[in-house]
Amino acid sequence: MLGLGKLTKKVFGTPNDRKIKAARPLVEKVNALEPEFEKLTDDQIKNKTEELATRAMKGESLDDLLPEAFANCREGARRTLGLRAFDTQLMGAIFLHQGNVAEQKTGEGKTLTATFAAYLNALTHKGVHIVTVNEYLVKRDAEWMGKVFASLGLTTGYIVPNMDDETKRAAYACDITYATNNELGFDYLRDNMKSELSQIFQKQHNFAIVDEVDSILIDEARTPLIISGPSDDRSDMYQTIDAVIPLLAPDHYELDEKTRGVTFTDDGIEFLEEQLRIRDLLEEGFTLYDPESTSLVHHVNQGLRAHTLFERDKDYIVRDGEVVLIDEFTGRMMAGRRLGDGLHQAIEAKEGVDIKPENITLASVTFQNYFRLYDKLAGMTGTALTEADEFMEIYGLGVVEVPTNVPVARIDEDDAVYRTAQEKYAAMIEKAKEAHAKGQPCLVGTTSIEKSEMLSKLLDAEGIKHNVLNARQHEQEAQIVGDAGKFGAVTIATNMAGRGTDIQLGGNVELKVQEALAANPDADPAEVRTRIEAETADEKKKVLEAGGLFVLASERHESRRIDNQLRGRSGRQGDPGRSSFFLSLEDDLMRIFGSEKLEKVLTTLGLKEGEAIIHPWVNKSLERAQAKVEGRNFDMRKQLLKFDDVMNEQRKVIFGQRRDIMEAQDLQEITEDMRHQVIDDLIDQYMPANTYADQWDAQGFYAAVIEQLGVDVPIIAWCEEDGVDDEVIRDRLIEATDKLMAEKTELFGEQSMRNIEKHFLLQTIDTKWREHLLTLEHLRSVVGFRGYAQRDPLNEYKNESFQLFEGMLDSLRADVTQQLSRIMPPSEEEQQRMMEAMLAQQQAAQVAVPVDAPDATIGTPAPGFDENDESTWGNPGRNEPCPCGSGDKFKHCHGRLA
Repeated sequence: MLGLGKLTKKVFGTPNDRKIKAARPLVEKVNALEPEFEKLTDDQIKNKTEELATRAMKGESLDDLLPEAFANCREGARRTLGLRAFDTQLMGAIFLHQGNVAEQKTGEGKTLTATFAAYLNALTHKGVHIVTVNEYLVKRDAEWMGKVFASLGLTTGYIVPNMDDETKRAAYACDITYATNNELGFDYLRDNMKSELSQIFQKQHNFAIVDEVDSILIDEARTPLIISGPSDDRSDMYQTIDAVIPLLAPDHYELDEKTRGVTFTDDGIEFLEEQLRIRDLLEEGFTLYDPESTSLVHHVNQGLRAHTLFERDKDYIVRDGEVVLIDEFTGRMMAGRRLGDGLHQAIEAKEGVDIKPENITLASVTFQNYFRLYDKLAGMTGTALTEADEFMEIYGLGVVEVPTNVPVARIDEDDAVYRTAQEKYAAMIEKAKEAHAKGQPCLVGTTSIEKSEMLSKLLDAEGIKHNVLNARQHEQEAQIVGDAGKFGAVTIATNMAGRGTDIQLGGNVELKVQEALAANPDADPAEVRTRIEAETADEKKKVLEAGGLFVLASERHESRRIDNQLRGRSGRQGDPGRSSFFLSLEDDLMRIFGSEKLEKVLTTLGLKEGEAIIHPWVNKSLERAQAKVEGRNFDMRKQLLKFDDVMNEQRKVIFGQRRDIMEAQDLQEITEDMRHQVIDDLIDQYMPANTYADQWDAQGFYAAVIEQLGVDVPIIAWCEEDGVDDEVIRDRLIEATDKLMAEKTELFGEQSMRNIEKHFLLQTIDTKWREHLLTLEHLRSVVGFRGYAQRDPLNEYKNESFQLFEGMLDSLRADVTQQLSRIMPPSEEEQQRMMEAMLAQQQAAQVAVPVDAPDATIGTPAPGFDENDESTWGNPGRNEPCPCGSGDKFKHCHGRLA
């Protein structure tokens, strides 16, 4: 008998079924237009884009334009790539346009799917960003799909690290821009550290399509992006503490693998204090519990974490004398990424490599808050349903499971659980040998470099030729993946799940063609391709007869989604395939989350060595354990986001203010308001409300006015006048300071004064924001202890960070006002020195210019340029050549004060 839930689903369908059903009429409309668009010439296809864009700009909704846009895009893709999109791809694109996560199985063509939604949304000319997980995919997809967009009359660019500013600016200005999530996030932070609008890359955040959306928005969401600068070098401290940590006994600390936490026991604290005193790090009479020991305790804790929680060749590798982190989800090296809070330095000390100084945060943002900047967000992945709640709660994204073009024919076997890891690996090698003997390609999934290399040795011992793909072979990734579907191939891959590249049965035609042409450049490309396509088709036939790709996994991951991704490497586009997970009670997941019950079951069954328990109930039990871990990780990410949301509100205010300042031509009103507010604050401080004149601090008030406002007025005499009140003194101070600033404007010139105001405002905002970020970091690290006093740490953080923010704004107003009140034009002597330096630079520059290639910009002032009349200078950007002809940038020459 059907349960109530199942009966309801049978009658009404699932919510997913209803979404699929609603999309079908739109797909049929696109299909109905196909014959009409097939008749268009190439130029008419481009003209169609212009027509659709014009209609969009005039207010016609993108939903109404969708059928024609998709039909045009399908025809463009068919002509340029020879790919005609399936109905399921159109359906996926509809869900992307609607702002959903489209779950499409591996091999269903997500890359092409994205072009339809990107094309439609690019018609508004507000830009579309397509986000992928690594540089290889950014370049590949931009070049591959860029042909489609070019045929439709749109421009395509891509962003990778270490691009020069002009190239990057041009890429962002394109209709469609491909980029990695890291580069987009860092460019956003860099943009908000710029001082001129012309230097900004990301003008707006219109629409983003995130490929491998679960990897980017969930797996990587735990780590914020941080731009930092160096602080003091404390290498000696790390090295000294690193020498102490190995002396600790197991009873000196407690390790909690579930939460990845580690704490010292009382015995451990006593032992540490003794060792630290011997090394002169802790003074006699002091303990680690004293407030003075806070920094020392922090270093000791990080040293212990480095030794107990971070394993070489699993969490990081040492390469060229550097500690390089490994992404736990993709197995790739994360060059340039460093752990914060001194943890990276502790690992460097442990490994005996050069210790780089700790960094202080200049700007930071989480991926959650960066991607929530976009007006519309969408995502694609092969596995998202298990995280549907998180996508909806954090990003407001629905998850839609798109049907496969051809039914999945892969066989997913029940997990085999062995008592020991040794038995498990022996069984895996036997399975790999069986598959290899009949020519079935085999993909062996592992979770660490160490395990992949250990399995490699076992295969070597059996004489089985194979490839290994982990962070060490990162550069050969495309080649190894391209060969993984060949007849008889055996490939060991670390976290293949997150790699985002299809394994094609029989091998990858494109890679084979590239190899053949590289080996013989004089060969006819068309002839080579025809020959290789025929050879690959024959090989694919043999692979299909052998059973397709066999995925052999050595461990369950913490997340069901990662396991499903690994399975999904097999059985693409209706191909046959098989997947099997081999586990042991010694695996991390089994050991940490409930192996005791299973061990009792295995003991009761009386399993012999080498035997395994295989039953659907075991799968269910493991999935429940994984669901618990996923729930816990979600809670951790949610907590991180709650704290970051507090900072994000402040970040948006500061970044918004910076943008307003850069856009403004005249900031006189803002600096005037700031000055008047400082006057109000001084009056509140030295002439408190509801007090008599004899209670005012006239002496202190006089000193503060000179210090902060730069005017010498008779405050003391004013305060002694009969009948004077705070309003009278306020008006007099405003009059005096306004007069002072008017005189400065006359001295500097109107335009120079406005530039000076902009410079000081931006510079002070940046300095204050950095200091504020550091304060918030410290607050965040201590606020957790408030829980012991029955106070909610998050509420405490919210309240205190708000007070700190208000204090920062007060301090900002005071600093800007003080700086502007003190600024003076250079003296005649300083001007003479500047002129001499400028002439010396000019002469040096003229000497350096070759005689046969004179530079007209050096030594030749701009037409009409008058040294003493700023109105003749034009309005050069700070980084443009100075109009005086010195050859220097304007900011280093006549624009020095601006």
